[in-house]
Amino acid sequence: MKPAAYTFFVASSRKGTFRKIVVPVYVLHLLAILAVVGGITVLAAAGSYTRMLWKVGNYNALRRQQDTLKHNYEQLQSTVQDTNQRLNSLQSLATEVAMTYGFMRFRQSPFGLENASASSNAGYEQSIAQFNFLEKNVTSAALPAGGLRLLEVPGLGDLNSTPSLWPVIGHLTGTFGQRMDPFSGEGAFHTGVDISSQYGDAVRVAADGVVIEANERAGYGRLVVVDHGYGLTTFYGHLSSFNVLAGQQLHRGDTIGNVGVSGRSTGPHVHYEVRINGAPVNPMRYLRQAASAD
Repeated sequence: MKPAAYTFFVASSRKGTFRKIVVPVYVLHLLAILAVVGGITVLAAAGSYTRMLWKVGNYNALRRQQDTLKHNYEQLQSTVQDTNQRLNSLQSLATEVAMTYGFMRFRQSPFGLENASASSNAGYEQSIAQFNFLEKNVTSAALPAGGLRLLEVPGLGDLNSTPSLWPVIGHLTGTFGQRMDPFSGEGAFHTGVDISSQYGDAVRVAADGVVIEANERAGYGRLVVVDHGYGLTTFYGHLSSFNVLAGQQLHRGDTIGNVGVSGRSTGPHVHYEVRINGAPVNPMRYLRQAASAD
């Protein structure tokens, strides 16, 4: 039996001739299948290209959003840092003025070990209260010509209880207050003083007290914090090592660690802070008194 086929006649208008083309049915079926497969392939390629364009557009939009969020985050960090610097400066000023005129007193207990978060919140609230009080009593708190002087309080008359000992013997390379940050090159509030010394030199505690922290902290590096009672604490930062533990009792002059360059440090030195009820005050008041006493 002869296989089924289709006959096509093709006429030429130029020569006036006819041509007969016989195409088997299976060839037409094959051509139809190829056409369907080709159409599906073209549609799939077009769809894939469209999806790729959509993904590229979304990726670019996400990149722009990420860049915007990163920029906003950096601005927020800068704002928070500036706010913290202003708060430290305000805390320091409010504490010194309030104590000078008797608006605030030292704690009457020799040592007050508190929960760290509760102490931080209490310090912040106390700073706000001090500021509000000083704002209302600004006329009565006019500074004397001789400058600020802390009131004499029980417990601080003893030299061993007053943080007046230099933690290391060296040169003063960083002062308390506003200064240029050596890393960012921008203005910053320096909450203590920097005393340069040889790497590994012994660091001594400034007065009798209890260690409340001996750990690493961002910026400070290896840090030791000592509570001297009556709201007084001292900080010793950038140590290469420390040999004390939290809760350990110390006597004035005891070695607590060694000079180093840990944390944000440009050279071997000790970052030394004195804080009253959590607010940083100028350590040079005590260090100068110690120098004059010597």
